Amino acid sequence: MTKLHPSETAWSMGDPACFEQPLRVDRRGFIARMSAISALAAGGTIALPRVAAAEETVARRGSARVAVGVRDAVADDVSEATLAEAITLIRSGRLTSSLLVEAYLDRIGAFDDTLQAFNLVLADAARSAAARAHGGRGALAGIPLAIKDNYYTAGVPTTANSYVFEGFVPPFDATAVARFKAAGAIVLGKTQMGPLATTRATTPNGTITTVNAWTPDDPGVNPGGSSSGSATSVAARMAASSVGTQTGGSITAPSNAQNLTGLKPTMGLVSLFGIIPLTYTRDHPGPLARDAMDAAIMLSVMAGPDEHDPRTQGLPAPTDYVLAATAVKAGSRSRCRYRTRVGYLPDYLAATGDTLAARQAFLAALTGIEGIEVVEVPHPDEYEVLMGSAFNDVRLPERSEPFLPSLQSDLRLFGVSVTSWLSGMLLGAGEYVRGQRAKQLILERLLEQTFTACDVVLQTDPSHFDRIGLPELALPIGFSSGGVPIGAILGGQPFSEDRLLAVAAAYQQVSDWHLRRPADPADDNPPEPIPLPERGGRRRFPRSASGTRTAAPARTERGQVSADDVMIESQ
Repeated sequence: MTKLHPSETAWSMGDPACFEQPLRVDRRGFIARMSAISALAAGGTIALPRVAAAEETVARRGSARVAVGVRDAVADDVSEATLAEAITLIRSGRLTSSLLVEAYLDRIGAFDDTLQAFNLVLADAARSAAARAHGGRGALAGIPLAIKDNYYTAGVPTTANSYVFEGFVPPFDATAVARFKAAGAIVLGKTQMGPLATTRATTPNGTITTVNAWTPDDPGVNPGGSSSGSATSVAARMAASSVGTQTGGSITAPSNAQNLTGLKPTMGLVSLFGIIPLTYTRDHPGPLARDAMDAAIMLSVMAGPDEHDPRTQGLPAPTDYVLAATAVKAGSRSRCRYRTRVGYLPDYLAATGDTLAARQAFLAALTGIEGIEVVEVPHPDEYEVLMGSAFNDVRLPERSEPFLPSLQSDLRLFGVSVTSWLSGMLLGAGEYVRGQRAKQLILERLLEQTFTACDVVLQTDPSHFDRIGLPELALPIGFSSGGVPIGAILGGQPFSEDRLLAVAAAYQQVSDWHLRRPADPADDNPPEPIPLPERGGRRRFPRSASGTRTAAPARTERGQVSADDVMIESQ
């Protein structure tokens, strides 16, 4: 392949508007901003520096014009539809929101006692909302979504799977949820999660709940991080898409574990207002979806400034993520929308067995895509030291501070995750300050060293970019010999979500991993698939979820996560 010069900023052929390059952001401004966010976490009140785009561009939201081809499999089973396919079918009148909701509620009624993806299913409310959605023109009109249980939902319990928030019913929606509703989406239910977002989904005392949709009979296969309920709901075709939060890999890890495409945005791109916090400088809300286009549609609705969250102020306007995720071709070949150097670190190919084979095949496939150059890049200076656990512990005081009244009144409220909250209370001010300095240093070195050699870098740890606010996209790249998904994580520069989506879309045009679905859990009387109305009618499934459905009791035979496990997992 022809070697691309780093100074090239646009395609030399085709419509310039069609191949518009993503924003180039002032790196120094972003570094200064992340430093200011750290100061905010320490209790200060300051104005955050603006991050100027190096090139002006018009922000365009493309979700309103989504129209994709619909696969034959969807005609026979509407739960098979991607988010983009469902939007296309509803807008064309070939599918109603009510029928799509019923398809998901049938599957929830049949399979969620086993999968335990949901804390709460709002079956009757979803049916009512679907009946009202006919003719809606919002970006997500009539689309049922699953919401992680740390997002505030007005009038609906929001517990974060914890004793601390047991019985809590917020009076308003999180900004992200409010934006979904304004776009016409339907909240189908709240998903299981790790207690206060610290581990895989368990009860507050650590009994394992959610299982990986690909291995429902083996709870030992981790479904991912704290957003595992959100991942399982989408992987098992019980929701069109979902949202999670990431502080230490909890969007990218469950997406990799369950064959999904998950996107953790740049710090500040999506508002955290109304989301129960874990770590002020590391929490990132984002979508868990079936492919790059679905993730782009979700992000288009979620992104943008919010007067309630200072982290979202003074940033470049969101770009056209749907355009970025729209695949393009050069003749019969896949072409990346933006010329991109994809870097891999020296330890990326240090894996073994099925993982190594999948990574090698992934790099080979990327090399075959026009416009992508694969290059090996070095770690920044002192990377292992600066990303080590000693500096990572600075997150713990940020975790403890908002919960001090609860910690002082009753430690039992924190259940299996209590150790990490206590550790945060014991970390000294000197250690905290040194950790913040280390974070700023590694961010500066990544931007000035690694990202001078590449535009996107493949990650070997799902949490490193969480510490410094940079975006990541997880996508499926294969399976183990045992049928467990294998994924990759692309890391980008500040506000380069459009480039990450473009690379993922180009790869998903030449692969089919993202189209594969897990087998349903064993059931003596499974629901019949619901076809499009043009293919026939629907037979009512007697076990379809109804009313307001709470989670099935946790199965003790699935095992227990200990406080030590939580600490090890969060290192």
